[in-house]
Amino acid sequence: MWEIYDALIHGIPEDYITDEIICGTIHSYVRSGEGVGIASFRPYETRMPMFTKNLIGLSLREVATCIKSWNFVEASIGAAAINAYYNNPVVARENRVDFSAAMRVEDRKFDPFIMSQNEVKGKKVAVVGHFPHLESLLEPICDFAIIEWDPEEGDYPYPACEYLLPECDYVYLTCTSLVDKTLPRLLELSKNAKRITMVGPGTPLAPVLFDYGLGDLSGFIVKDTSRMARIVAGAEKVKIFIAGQKVALKAQQDNA
Repeated sequence: MWEIYDALIHGIPEDYITDEIICGTIHSYVRSGEGVGIASFRPYETRMPMFTKNLIGLSLREVATCIKSWNFVEASIGAAAINAYYNNPVVARENRVDFSAAMRVEDRKFDPFIMSQNEVKGKKVAVVGHFPHLESLLEPICDFAIIEWDPEEGDYPYPACEYLLPECDYVYLTCTSLVDKTLPRLLELSKNAKRITMVGPGTPLAPVLFDYGLGDLSGFIVKDTSRMARIVAGAEKVKIFIAGQKVALKAQQDNA
């Protein structure tokens, strides 16, 4: 069950150092040099953290092992550390992630739900995670279900994954599934889908994820590291997307 996590951790070079960590009320932030990763978490701390020592100055790879913690706040630090490497603009560019040098870019260009509207038309689709505007983007064109930990009116509760995902043609998985450890099971349940997409700013832009069944990675690159630090810390009350750019990485790019 840990293979996907170990692959992400061991792909981080040992010489990357953890320079800064911020844990806000919704997101965690980890910076290594010019690379910043963020990850969201469910506000549950049912287990003691794996580490009580100072994580600043440790190798990014060691901090990334926090992803295995059953304390979800600590696990989000591990996920943010993973993203501080893979979503670093230099590394992302080497992995053929396309993004602009401009500070602000129109997010709709790489919005996974807008990009796939023609492809999913008339198909059976499930989205694990209640993302904004889903009802207007997908509900009119496909057989559509939203599955949520904390379901809103019209959503399916999380256990519905076991019943709905095996029947879907297209599946979108929240990146928070990496933090809460449901990702391996969700991938297994979705194995019959034509395409599985991981969505959200905490998505690692790591080509190794394609080896585990994911077809698309819809993630985020932080461009304004100082502003992102302020946003996560709660000093600036704006959406995180203002400090970077939504991006997409498709499996076929890695095989090009």
